Amino acid sequence: MNMDFNLFMNDVVRQARQEIVSAGYQELKTVDEVDEALNKKGTTLVMVNSVCGCAGGIARPAAAHSLHYDKRPDHLVTVFAGQDKEATEKARNYFTGFPPSSPSFALLKDGKLCRMIERHEIEGHEPMEVVQKLQTSFEEYCEEV
Repeated sequence: MNMDFNLFMNDVVRQARQEIVSAGYQELKTVDEVDEALNKKGTTLVMVNSVCGCAGGIARPAAAHSLHYDKRPDHLVTVFAGQDKEATEKARNYFTGFPPSSPSFALLKDGKLCRMIERHEIEGHEPMEVVQKLQTSFEEYCEEV
């Protein structure tokens, strides 16, 4: 069997990107896009996306389903670890006190980190457990829509 690994990975990455964009998240691919998005007034949920199984099986579904709630962030954005490296590194600079983690979620309010959900809180957990963590954060920091 002769499979082109890069071709395979490009398809995996494309699918991972499409899933989160379809859920309503805006992709941030440059440092400038990150700075602009994360300095907006209001609440911003950042999903650090990746190609790992826990991103596809837990984090991205949780990112989509968590939005079915009375309180939600004003802005939904995503960076892709291992793909848009500079944008991801810039976003992680906003997550003060937390090591790089993907997948992960960061909830910011007026550019300041309020809540971080790291990989160890995602991997090995059920998607609904992660949804609950996100919605608990929304309850505390977000406004009703």
